[in-house]
Parts: sequence; C-alpha cells; structure tokens
Amino acid sequence: MTKKKIAWITDSTAYISEDLLEHPDVYIVPLLITFGEESFKDGIDLNTDQLYSRIRTEKEVPKTSQPSAGRFAELFETLKIEYDAAVAVHVSSKLSGTMNSCLAGSELAGFPVSAVDSKCMSYAITSLIYKGLKLAENEMPVHKIAEILQSEADKSENYILLGSLEQFYKGGRMSGTQYLLGSILKIKPIIRINRDGAFELFDKVRSDKKAIKRMIELLGDAYESHTIPQVQIMHGNVRGKAEELAEEIKSHFPRLDIIIGEISSTIAAHAGEGTIAIIWQNEK
Repeated sequence: MTKKKIAWITDSTAYISEDLLEHPDVYIVPLLITFGEESFKDGIDLNTDQLYSRIRTEKEVPKTSQPSAGRFAELFETLKIEYDAAVAVHVSSKLSGTMNSCLAGSELAGFPVSAVDSKCMSYAITSLIYKGLKLAENEMPVHKIAEILQSEADKSENYILLGSLEQFYKGGRMSGTQYLLGSILKIKPIIRINRDGAFELFDKVRSDKKAIKRMIELLGDAYESHTIPQVQIMHGNVRGKAEELAEEIKSHFPRLDIIIGEISSTIAAHAGEGTIAIIWQNEK
C-alpha cells in the first residue's frame, strides 16, 4: 500500500516555530487585520512590531477577520496535485470562523480535509500539529489522526493576563461591565479559553504580581494531578517579563521544559502589547 501524503494546514493565530515554518508539508493561512480601509495579512503584510507601532501612534484598535473560503479553496486546488488529503488544525471555532472557511474551501476545491477545532489558539495549536505529525509517522489514516487530535484538544489549559483591557473590550471580547470594573478599580482580570473554546473571565486580582502568582498556583494544581511535560509562555512584546516568569516557574518546578514565544499579530490585535499567557497540556 502506498503511503498517503498528508498536508498540514493551520492559521496565523498558531505559534509557528522555526521547524514548522520550514516544514515542507505545513501550510499557514493568515487571518486579516484591518485598520480602517487598509487590510493586511497577518505575518505577511504586517508583523507584530508594525502592529504595536501603529496602535501606539494612531490609537486605533484594529479589527481581525477570518480568511475567506475562496482563499482556502485556492490553496487546496494547488495541494491536491501533490497531496491525498489534509489535516487542518485551527483557532477555536467559538472565536473565529476560520475552521468553517477551511471546510467550505475544501468543498469548493473537492479536496478532502479533516478539520480539528483546537478550542484554543497560539501554542495549543502548535502542540496539536506536533502530535499529528508524530501520529502520521505510523501511517495512521487521516480521519483517525483528526479524531485523536480533537480529543487531545481537551487536554490544553491556558491563562492569560491581558496587555490592554481597552483593546480586548473594543474587539468585542469583554462586556462593558467587566471593562469598567477593570478600568475604574484597576483590577487585573485573568482570562482563559474554556473547554468550549470561548473566552471567560476566570479570576480578578489587584496587580500583575498577584496575577502571575495566581497563574503559577494554577499550574501547580494541575502539576499535582497530571503529567505536564512542557509549559509554553506566550507574550506580547515583553520578552523580559516572559523570561522572569519562566525563572519563577523553574524555581517551583525545576523539571518542567519551558518554551517562550510571541503571540501573533491577530492575537495581539485583541489582547494588546504586554500580554502574558501560560499554556500547558495535561497529558494524564
């Protein structure tokens, strides 16, 4: 039996590591970031430095939108020449219509795609792609890989300290009441993407320091109950702050592997510069 060739599809909310960027079978479809009448492809026409600079100077909160079904169809028309099928791992369907666009594009192109709803974003997507690539080494059928990855999505846990309440609110991700409480009382909300894949306000603290302490406590609770091979710290242009958090985590859990990476422009457009998030997978 000839081994089926699989393409791996994701979007620009994922953390794209160097090896995934160079992987010949991994394809990234960018979301769109809009300032007024101008539209940019995330990571292609606009990087995070340019995004932050523009927000600082123009004081404008950008909007984001999913890639069109037509954009996916164009990609799939090209891929079906070389590949038998694809596994697509996308940002939570509760936060974006990207996965629906992908599936619609698959129908338009007549190319079989098994889609996985990550129920999250950033490195949670990356982890699923790595797991999928490993499963594919054993010549597992595409639909079976997607089924396993979908169940793996439920193992992800994440906590986010926003860099900008205003951006999160204006982007429609927070209620007016929550925004007013955070602004007037100077409360630091800890946000998470829950098991349904939607944003929720998890906790409210009075300072960044207390928020970081609380996030480490939550990691500790999970560490006692599960096998956690790695923690990912994602940040919005605050590498030093992320490294401090990594050192703090190492002091409590010296055996943990820690990855530090930057959030994409699509995520930064909502969460803001200064955002810190921790993500991990509860393996057992």
